[in-house]
Amino acid sequence: MDGPDLSDRTVLVTGSGRGLGRELLLATADRGADVAVHYHTSADAAREVAAEARERGAGAATTVQGDVTDPDSVDGLFSAVETDLGPVDCLVNNVGDFAPRHWEALDVETWRRVFATNLDGTYLCSKRALPAMRESGYGRIVNVGYASAEKGLVSPKNFPYFAAKAGVLMFTRMLAADTQDDGITVNAVSPYVVENSDEFPDDLPRGRPASFEDVARPVLFFLDPENGYVSGENVEVDGGWLPESV
Repeated sequence: MDGPDLSDRTVLVTGSGRGLGRELLLATADRGADVAVHYHTSADAAREVAAEARERGAGAATTVQGDVTDPDSVDGLFSAVETDLGPVDCLVNNVGDFAPRHWEALDVETWRRVFATNLDGTYLCSKRALPAMRESGYGRIVNVGYASAEKGLVSPKNFPYFAAKAGVLMFTRMLAADTQDDGITVNAVSPYVVENSDEFPDDLPRGRPASFEDVARPVLFFLDPENGYVSGENVEVDGGWLPESV
């Protein structure tokens, strides 16, 4: 897979100890970035990812722990990245829990957790990254969304996840407008079903889920230092999926 030269760029991917976040971070390591592997509880997995990142060509790699829903914890994890690698040039907001149950079956703690990890985490990490980006006159923020945000999918199952991801998309466009004179781009990449999903619908577009590489390609495009005029955009990685019913 081709991609940009990210050498001398510091990349932080939230939730990069496993799953999609892991693969997105390693894709940037392949292109020479200095990478910060973020985790909340999976310390061993994060260390393994950092070691693999070094083997695959990262300029440097470190691990950072933090809860993206807590402002003090977010400040601490960014401070750790700044100490080890320098200010974050490229931020990928990947963390986001989901709860695939009818909304009436959810307790309030689960409801709040889904919104907090998806929307609050994106807000808090972006807010913490911005001062250094504005000072340097350069920054790339990519938010991981969900294809339902623009497809208009309405479902009583997983409703807080859909609603939170719609908020992520609106936040992406607001922040893009607010940073248009700062050398910063803010974009979103929104998959439907990815290869590591717990369940696969019977009617997947093109007969398969999105691969990690399918998602990584537009993320790398948005992280490319040469693509400084593309901001406020959302790329859906869904194989042409169109929901037929609620």
